[in-house]
Amino acid sequence: MTAPVILRAPVLLDGSRLNRRVTVSPHMCGGSSSIFAQLGDWTWETVSAACGTNVYDARTADGLPAYLSFYYFHVRGSTETHPHGLTFGDELSVTSRVFDFGGESVLTLHRLTRADAAPEALDPVEFYERPRADSLYVQNFNRWISRGRPDSNEALVRSSPPDFRHDHLPVLPERYSPRAIASRARKNASFHPDGIPGYVVGEELTCDYDLDVVHDFNGVGLLYFASYFSIIDTALLRLWRELGRGDREFLARRILDHKLGYFGNADFGARLSIGVRLWRRAGVPGDEIADVTVREARSGRLLAVSAIHLLREQA
Repeated sequence: MTAPVILRAPVLLDGSRLNRRVTVSPHMCGGSSSIFAQLGDWTWETVSAACGTNVYDARTADGLPAYLSFYYFHVRGSTETHPHGLTFGDELSVTSRVFDFGGESVLTLHRLTRADAAPEALDPVEFYERPRADSLYVQNFNRWISRGRPDSNEALVRSSPPDFRHDHLPVLPERYSPRAIASRARKNASFHPDGIPGYVVGEELTCDYDLDVVHDFNGVGLLYFASYFSIIDTALLRLWRELGRGDREFLARRILDHKLGYFGNADFGARLSIGVRLWRRAGVPGDEIADVTVREARSGRLLAVSAIHLLREQA
């Protein structure tokens, strides 16, 4: 019996593509935001390798810290392969590709599939039009930012490091750009402001969430991108319980599609107001979409919008 390959060094195939071979470990799976944290780490690692920039210690031309922030996070799964379906010991092949979006932004695609699957190049058409049932897909659209004031997370401004190389990257076809999707979600505070064809609106919940300085912030004091996933899931779980559903069923839900737009950050001690609206597919029990908004309770400032397409197990 051979020991598992926990993490094989990523291989940069050309100027924009990177491959990894990984074994799922405890910190990468479960019902928490762990898998999304890992996906984001892979994005930073991929951009660092492809763009010749140390993302972990990037600086503006003035020497101030620059952060490759997450603006739009999109995960596509299937009934066969989904984010919370991973478990200890799963061996995966992770293929990543970076695309040019100018000097202040960058887009990264990831495909997670079985380690024994035949290696194939990741083409945007596969992600957007012909996803495979045996793969999990991730789209990260990131923007360079820095703090406008050293003592606040509210006044974040666009700012990129001068050594960020992007001209050599392939350009994503305009029809696949997430800019319009994210912009509409921000304007309407929803990915589905006009309803969802084939779905009927169900229950709604609004609840508060006090940011936890121990769990919700990263090492530079910003609200951690993966914490948005756990904060949203905390609100969804509250609605879940109000509907008389059990925690085990919540953990067994299958995420088919998860969109998350990041539109603001928050300071220590902030209280958030989270609104959840559940949509149910007519005639298909268990097929639901959660439409979620996250605001700062005091100011009403929009921090995030999410849409989660899920399947729950039927008794």
